[in-house]
Amino acid sequence: MLVIGSMIGSGIFIVSAEIGREVGSPALLIGAWAVTGFMTIAAALSYGELAAMMPRAGGQYVYLREALGPLWGFLYGWTLFLVIQTGTIAAVGVAFGKFLGVFWPSISSTHWILHLWKVPPIPIGPMVLGNMDVGISTQNLMAILLSILLSLINVLGIKTGAAIQNIFTAAKVLALAALAFLGFAFARNPQALLANFHGNFWHNAGLSAQHAVQVGVGGPIVLVGTLTILAVAQVGSLFSADAWNNVTFTAGEVKNPSRNLPLSLALGTGVVIALYIACNFVYLMALPFEGVEGGATILARGITHASEDRVATAVMTQMFGATGGLLMAGAIMISSIGCMNGLILSGARVYYAMAKDGLFFRNVAKLHPTYKTPAVSLMVQMVWTCILCISGSYGQLLDYIIFAVLVFYILTIVGLFVLRRTHPDVPRPYKAVGYPVVPIIYIVMALFIDVVLLRYKPQFTWPGLIVVLLGIPVYYAWSRSSRVQDAGPYEHNC
Repeated sequence: MLVIGSMIGSGIFIVSAEIGREVGSPALLIGAWAVTGFMTIAAALSYGELAAMMPRAGGQYVYLREALGPLWGFLYGWTLFLVIQTGTIAAVGVAFGKFLGVFWPSISSTHWILHLWKVPPIPIGPMVLGNMDVGISTQNLMAILLSILLSLINVLGIKTGAAIQNIFTAAKVLALAALAFLGFAFARNPQALLANFHGNFWHNAGLSAQHAVQVGVGGPIVLVGTLTILAVAQVGSLFSADAWNNVTFTAGEVKNPSRNLPLSLALGTGVVIALYIACNFVYLMALPFEGVEGGATILARGITHASEDRVATAVMTQMFGATGGLLMAGAIMISSIGCMNGLILSGARVYYAMAKDGLFFRNVAKLHPTYKTPAVSLMVQMVWTCILCISGSYGQLLDYIIFAVLVFYILTIVGLFVLRRTHPDVPRPYKAVGYPVVPIIYIVMALFIDVVLLRYKPQFTWPGLIVVLLGIPVYYAWSRSSRVQDAGPYEHNC
């Protein structure tokens, strides 16, 4: 439930529109999600071995620390706190407010309670930073209140947080499964089927096809090959499938972790990817792939130009009218609550583990005297998340995440090879399926995507890289002022 609940947020309901505009082909839309599916499951199978070896709070932070050294563990935790985890919680919270506005129009990003500042665009080469409104609107106020509520609930214990997770995850999996089932049963639109499948499915999908992509904000338009455009399109699909690794953060509180962690990773990622690909086939059956921006009808706008990129809402409205659109908005809100809860529950365990190592504020390592949860860590995470909520829109909060996420996935899977060599005799209740071939394929694919994103999406990638690199001097400053409180090297921790 934690794997599935953390993965399914708002992305699957939105990002297919942008992916469609980038790839220009129904087959490549499915291909982009298939690439994401393969990479996600391949990484999860590799992480399963690490999780079974080291079932302790902190998850990926611990794996990097033990395999590559404390600097790499710190850089991961640093980036997770500043950008990856808290930024995702904030973004999903803002999405919750956005869809709540469907029911109460006064909840809007333009309805300001306290407008502090309009940050002007700041061009730096091909990047444009800034260009955001800072303040409290009725929309991000909902994100702030939900973040506070879920953080306080998780202080009450892992069982309370897990109960919330189970309820909302079950609800949103049912909603996503219902979208897929109803879509296959009722969404078959003759115009969409003719446009997308009758001779047009493979349009512009050959390896020799050329695709237009803009280099940076306002940069030149260049033509790239099919493999390159699939890598560019991974920004949306990989984000939608991310956070599956969050279950490893809570490993210290999982019963029989050597069995349950690998199993949850494999089953959770498999279920979500199957649902995601099914939903994209539903989109193609219900709406024409190509659309016209500002089209008068849902069918005229198609997938690529669905209103505000809300493809799933457009599909449900096309099938069941306005009521269908409202039901979809409600399902996305449920999905957002479950996603936020999973991220809040798991992220706080990383900062707790860092604080125990002397690499974060010492008080963050304190447990609640009654509930034995990392209460201070939950509160610190909550405060920074609320600050991010007032600093930008949904898209702006997401833009800088994926590059950094992939960097640390690559490093962690490299750590699997390192630990196989340096600690061959350590018990491994589960061994990575397909080792070494599957992990190597993942590393090569992720490296290719990161290189492509550095070249063609610099406004997304270079800021993420800068955040990671800034952590190096911070690590040395922090480690000088604090003695590491961990039990010692890996052999003594096992």
